[in-house]
Amino acid sequence: LRKNAGGSPRLELPDGLNNTFVGVGAGFSNTTGVNNAAHGMLALNANTTGSYNAAHGMFALNANTTGNFNTGTGYAALYLNTTGYSNAAHGYEALYSNTTGYSNAASGLYALFSNTTGAQNTANGRDVLYSNTIGNNNTANGFEALYWNTAGNTNSADVIERQSSRPD
Repeated sequence: LRKNAGGSPRLELPDGLNNTFVGVGAGFSNTTGVNNAAHGMLALNANTTGSYNAAHGMFALNANTTGNFNTGTGYAALYLNTTGYSNAAHGYEALYSNTTGYSNAASGLYALFSNTTGAQNTANGRDVLYSNTIGNNNTANGFEALYWNTAGNTNSADVIERQSSRPD
């Protein structure tokens, strides 16, 4: 515990590599990765040399080893990512299955859930691009937009309103 310039206390956990790991097992395997931040149980747990990553939430970026420039916010966001880079996942299990995919952006519950190696996809909303595994350059917005797309490339979909089966 140290004091900042104004005299207020602050917690500083220097490791020489500019990393901050808070939570049981967070950053446990880090060897030479620099400028990482992990908050939550087992966040960035397997990271060894990956750098410039931010993992916030239990199991966020759990399997990341050498991936760089990733941000995972939410329970198990980017959970299986190993070497994928420049990904942003925000939401419960967003980009969960991503392993080597890169430059993907997923925001919402289960957004891009099944993506493994797909790259440069954007998914906004619950279950958006859920089944995508290897498709690239897709953009989808709204509940379950492009849900069944697995390998299609360069698709775009906006779901404006989901039809309800209940009577008015």
